[in-house]
Amino acid sequence: MTTMKIRRATIEDTNVIVEFNTLLAEETEHRKLEKKALLPGVKAVLTDATKGVYFLAEENKTLVGQLMITYEWSDWRNGNFWWIQSVYVRKEFRELGVFRTLYGHVEELARKRKDVCGLRLYVEHENERAQKTYEKMGMRRSVYQMFEKDFTAKDAKEAESA
Repeated sequence: MTTMKIRRATIEDTNVIVEFNTLLAEETEHRKLEKKALLPGVKAVLTDATKGVYFLAEENKTLVGQLMITYEWSDWRNGNFWWIQSVYVRKEFRELGVFRTLYGHVEELARKRKDVCGLRLYVEHENERAQKTYEKMGMRRSVYQMFEKDFTAKDAKEAESA
């Protein structure tokens, strides 16, 4: 793959990002995302850069992968962590360097900015393949463990009402 191009997503890319996010959720979490929430969520990022930015990998004019960056301010470091989220690569393009190219692009952008202090991401405990990929990119496990309270997830609402 020598013609791969990484570019910032635009509003015209909404449908493919919704498709990729739907496939990602089904594959990694066996979760069916509702388009009525996902579509405006994607559009919110594409129209408001303070929320985040999507980057797309394109091979011969075919969109083959994506990742999204969101921001977390660190008062301890006086800088933003860029959180890598919504990583998806079409099945037929996996293990061809798509994620490596997306990641490299984002890391290069981040290193050029004085307000970015690092990159972070989270990954499912069982997703060993992804974990190995992230380690190959030079990332290491954080000392932090993640906790959450999701006010929108259907299973969270059912658990609270039980």
